[in-house]
Amino acid sequence: MRDWQDAWWNALYSDGGFFTRGERPSGHFRTAPLVGPELAEALLCLLDRVDHGLGRPSTVDFTDVGAGGGELAEAVARLAPSALARRLRVTAVELGPGRETPGVQWTRELPGEVVGLLVGHEWLDAVPCPVVTVHNGLWHRLLVDEEGTEHLGPLAGPAELDWLRRWWPGGARAEVGSTRDAAWAEAVRRVRGAALAVDYGHLAGARPEHGTLTGYRAGRQVAPVPDGSCDLTAHVAVDACAAALDLPTALIGQAEALRALGVSATAPPSGLAATDPAAWLAATAAAGRARELLDPAGLGGFHWLLHSTEGTPAPELVRA
Repeated sequence: MRDWQDAWWNALYSDGGFFTRGERPSGHFRTAPLVGPELAEALLCLLDRVDHGLGRPSTVDFTDVGAGGGELAEAVARLAPSALARRLRVTAVELGPGRETPGVQWTRELPGEVVGLLVGHEWLDAVPCPVVTVHNGLWHRLLVDEEGTEHLGPLAGPAELDWLRRWWPGGARAEVGSTRDAAWAEAVRRVRGAALAVDYGHLAGARPEHGTLTGYRAGRQVAPVPDGSCDLTAHVAVDACAAALDLPTALIGQAEALRALGVSATAPPSGLAATDPAAWLAATAAAGRARELLDPAGLGGFHWLLHSTEGTPAPELVRA
């Protein structure tokens, strides 16, 4: 039996763990980079604004942390306009096996410096953290065995209690997000430009009563069993991550951010079907993909947390 945080890490990242053995997130749940090129195109628009704020350096980075199968990094490398592509360095950071991806460098560790844009797309939700529950009015850490059966553990420590008092004072169960705050802060400190976390999350005043820890396997949500058979994830307290750094910050929804970066779900005019059927079909398909990315009940429910460390302030980067 292990503490939930340790069991979670072991299930995902130890030798033979879910991610380290090479499982691709795309095989287990739907994610925005799989929808189509629209997300990569929007992030290239954001990167261009960051690049401008940096004065167009000789090398500009796009660093994808928790890159999974590399779909987002590969799309950015492939779709970058030629003027940017000549200076662009795309890096995929992933603890699992590296891929052979055109135009992408793979690494298991964060680069020492990122000059450009660092993106953690559905990364922080897979950073293990303590899981706690209230028993007799006191917060306790939870233990779990390999079958997923939970047991009451020791009292939460002072650091966990401080985090809970500030960020999650109510409810019966919680994920203590201090490990996510620290991981995000460590990544952002390496950046000259901007850093973006995109994830499902929640804000103070609307924390889930019983937490969000869950599993995914082969396209289905399943019980969170820490035996390495499934992805383990929990939504992110994004406002806590935002407060981990004293930097210009934008914390907005994905739909608002993507619209500001040029993504539109507007259907093409019907007359185009008669004059240029191929263009009408392509535009109709693009509008459908955009609707999926903007849907607040689906992928549009992501939070975007953007910090700028140099150049244009973060709120300006996601304004049309």
